[in-house]
Amino acid sequence: MFVVTNRIPVSDGFEAEFEERFRKRAHLIDQSPGFIKNLVLRPVRRRFNHQTGEWEEKEERGYYLVQTYWESEDDFWAWTRSDSFRKAHSNRPPAEMFAGANVLEIHEVIQSTDKR
Repeated sequence: MFVVTNRIPVSDGFEAEFEERFRKRAHLIDQSPGFIKNLVLRPVRRRFNHQTGEWEEKEERGYYLVQTYWESEDDFWAWTRSDSFRKAHSNRPPAEMFAGANVLEIHEVIQSTDKR
């Protein structure tokens, strides 16, 4: 299984609009061969201080993580070349919604404790 994570820095004040875009998405990816699931993770402004052993509120903005899970890496790349992908990404959000560039990361699952 492969996990593709898009790390997205969302500007302050645009969080609700960003999240709403995912709630109203077209679900085109859901029918793609090899697609398993999609997660959208909201950042929490806390971090663990290893020196003190305490949780602390943090000032800096975190990244939203949009994760898609695939049966294979080839399935993901096939999705990116599909008409459904182009259609799903055609309604571009305003540039000011983002506090910087996104980062795309791809990982291969080597172990899972999922109950499935």
